[in-house]
Amino acid sequence: MTDEIRSAIVAACLEMNRTGLNQGTSGNISVRLGESMLVTPTATPYARLTPGMIASMTIDAEDGAWQGPRAPSSEWRFHRDILRARPDIGAIVHCHATYATVLSMLRLNIPAAHYMIAAFGGPEIQCTDYAPYGTSELSALAVAGLGRNHGVLLGSHGMIATGCDLDEAMWRAVELETLARTYYLSRAIGQPVILPAEEIARLTERFANYGAMGRREV
Repeated sequence: MTDEIRSAIVAACLEMNRTGLNQGTSGNISVRLGESMLVTPTATPYARLTPGMIASMTIDAEDGAWQGPRAPSSEWRFHRDILRARPDIGAIVHCHATYATVLSMLRLNIPAAHYMIAAFGGPEIQCTDYAPYGTSELSALAVAGLGRNHGVLLGSHGMIATGCDLDEAMWRAVELETLARTYYLSRAIGQPVILPAEEIARLTERFANYGAMGRREV
């Protein structure tokens, strides 16, 4: 099972760069594995990434100790802290997708201008303030901005999408960038209509009954 998860992480990293969701070595992925997490290594081009390079860290550890041939991503703190705070989350995808990053530079939340925002658990995707990458300050902002939802924009940085497993987290990362792109474009030509809170609440309940594969067909 561990080998399969490691291989799936490598495949997801390659997919992020292939589709333009991410670029270079800027993104990172983690997957919960019991009391530990597997997380992509730091400063490693995805084209050269292998399953054996994925680092392992204990979620409850305070010292950042890791196992593996390469050190974990510099963003390991918010991966660890999100998994600590949210037992329902099994995987985290962080990337610098273009439109999500643009909105984060403008400090814009994404409102319920499209019904697919309900797939993230609430009527709005929050954008946090800025904090330097890899810091405990950024981790605290990420955890608070995420709240009970499954997506957050990091100020002047990028995005985080989460899921019960890696497939769901990757799906949400694509959907979050799509929401960011369509919201940006709609604001360029007018003022988007915001859907009523009660409609988003109703849709959020409906999304909770779909599996990750079913959600792709909504």
